[in-house]
Amino acid sequence: MNTRKIRVLIVDDSAVVRQTLSEILASDPEIEVMATASDPFVAAERLRTESPDVITLDIEMPRMDGLTFLQKIMTQHPLPVVICSSLAEEGAQSTLQALEYGAVDIITKPRLGSKQFLEESRVALCQTVKAAAGARLRPLAPSRKVEPKLSADAVLGPGTHAMSETTEKVVAIGASTGGTEALKSLLDVLPPDAPGIVIVQHMPELFTRAFANRLDSLCNITVKEAESNDTVIRGRALIAPGNHHMLLKRSGARYYVEIKDGPLVCRHRPSVDVLFRSAARYAGQNAVGVILTGMGDDGANGLLEMKQAGAVTIAQDEATCVVFGMPKEAIKRSAVSKILPLHAVAGAILAHAR
Repeated sequence: MNTRKIRVLIVDDSAVVRQTLSEILASDPEIEVMATASDPFVAAERLRTESPDVITLDIEMPRMDGLTFLQKIMTQHPLPVVICSSLAEEGAQSTLQALEYGAVDIITKPRLGSKQFLEESRVALCQTVKAAAGARLRPLAPSRKVEPKLSADAVLGPGTHAMSETTEKVVAIGASTGGTEALKSLLDVLPPDAPGIVIVQHMPELFTRAFANRLDSLCNITVKEAESNDTVIRGRALIAPGNHHMLLKRSGARYYVEIKDGPLVCRHRPSVDVLFRSAARYAGQNAVGVILTGMGDDGANGLLEMKQAGAVTIAQDEATCVVFGMPKEAIKRSAVSKILPLHAVAGAILAHAR
């Protein structure tokens, strides 16, 4: 049995953050802190002699910012990088850019708080580092120019369908590590009249809004961070806000979402299981369930419930996953009716929604 620990290099200009991250990571028997560095120059020096399994990287640092350093790493010496960001809305844009440059995931800097908060951050941090260590690194995607999306909808807002019957399809999607880029590829090819979509992407608070806005600027459908009572309609995707669970509900012919607090489920909040179970209950055979790249088993049981309720269930295949954890667990539990490469998922969703 391989007992080699995952070796981590922590790069952050704050001594307090370096100390806190070191203590949290070292508390996990599977992780070893190889070294810490106060800026990218010190880190680069260290990388000349030793190669860590994972780097945690701050974005805002003196002498060289994290994004510049990340680009250098990914072009010269690709390694799994986890962005460790302070919980600030302003920084969310550059953090999302880091994911486009090849970072595997985002975590928020642990801040001193209640015992429960620190325990939850410890769970999230160690889980993220372990997922990153096993991630399949992607070549950098060419950046694309974003055309402003202007149509009458910009003034009128999306129309609602008066649905007396409830054969309207709803798509529930769950993703974790590697999911931000997978979701971008998937939603990017959907037409403006695609079925309504509800999404849980494991992501810290405040980043989900910037992520939704980013996708909204790229896609033909509308994408927004979900708020309680938002209606699920054609041509729109709702993304669960970080640190909150999202449930699909139905009132008559109208599907809508409810945003709730609550404990971590499958070590996550939002949890894919919570979304999928609500979809099984309220949408049944009108639902399509999709489980994408990610570590762990969040979503596997919920997807099985969806399948048992008559929904079509799809898992991303191993070859196109950054981390083949969540899809693998769902397949193992016989929760999946189709296993598809990422590029084929949109077509399957549309075929079932017709």
